[in-house]
Amino acid sequence: MNKKKTLTLQDIADELGITKMTVSRYFREPERVAKATRERIANIVETQGFVQNRAPALMSKAISKTIGVVIPSLSNQVFSSLVEGVESITQPAGFDILLAHTGYDPRVEERKVAMLLSYRVDGLILCETTHTPKTINMIKQSGIPVVEAMEIPDVPLDMAVGMDHRQASYETVSEMLKRGCRHVIYLAARLDNRTRLRQQGYEQAMWEAGLTPSSVATPFHSSFTQGQALMRQALDNYSRVDGVFCTNDDLAIGAMQYCMEKGIRIPADMAVVGFNALDIGQAMKPKLTSVVTPREEMGNKSAQLLIDAVNGKRSATSTYDLGYSLINGNSW
Repeated sequence: MNKKKTLTLQDIADELGITKMTVSRYFREPERVAKATRERIANIVETQGFVQNRAPALMSKAISKTIGVVIPSLSNQVFSSLVEGVESITQPAGFDILLAHTGYDPRVEERKVAMLLSYRVDGLILCETTHTPKTINMIKQSGIPVVEAMEIPDVPLDMAVGMDHRQASYETVSEMLKRGCRHVIYLAARLDNRTRLRQQGYEQAMWEAGLTPSSVATPFHSSFTQGQALMRQALDNYSRVDGVFCTNDDLAIGAMQYCMEKGIRIPADMAVVGFNALDIGQAMKPKLTSVVTPREEMGNKSAQLLIDAVNGKRSATSTYDLGYSLINGNSW
């Protein structure tokens, strides 16, 4: 296949009998171009497949109208919800996002942040709060606004939007104990910072009730099969288990499946509580009780804070705790 000549701004200008500057203004500030001219340019863009070359703008001092979003997992529905929340704000505002994935590795995050900064993004949303010294230095040198999303770090790099995972876990496990559970096991996977915060909340509730906390964990990513395996280990390792508090719904649903296969009644014999309130939990029988994390709202707020900061309207508040709620299912 012969390579076709790339359509340029000058080509569009020549075809329409207008200046190249007018075509350029259409992409940068369309409201400043006459409606009739906008429609003629839009028609060529649509019919001839024109793709704007943004490299010159990215290398200039002008804003790129692009936000970098760094997530730890592509397979986890939790982060897709956050990204949807981000885009519901960025798209109407005329901003694009560049998405990068780290696999929960701070060294990979370092490389991805360097890549995004090389594209002159106007701001960053980071879904982790543990960063390498080099990542921190690069961000400080860039001078762009940054939001750490999903949790609330003790000392944010810039701004933070999230929730208190430890407190949410503490209050949820405390409620499990009030409902009569005495031998609650924490099921964990991946062992990232949010998993550890939830474990701390679980342990605090257990200790305060005069009970000994116990955990069964895997360093691998969460899945339904991991939940089944961890439930089996919990029953094999401990003689008395009447409840499991799971770091996420994948593990909780796997735990429920294992119990049902073994004839263990939920919640009569085993209380099961998850975290993140994924839709699949509400399709289970019984419905899964789970902590609701406001992920889409976190994406909304993070994006709005960045866009406001880029436009010189930085918020006086740097940290936003969006709280949590509970889907009170029938599994406890």
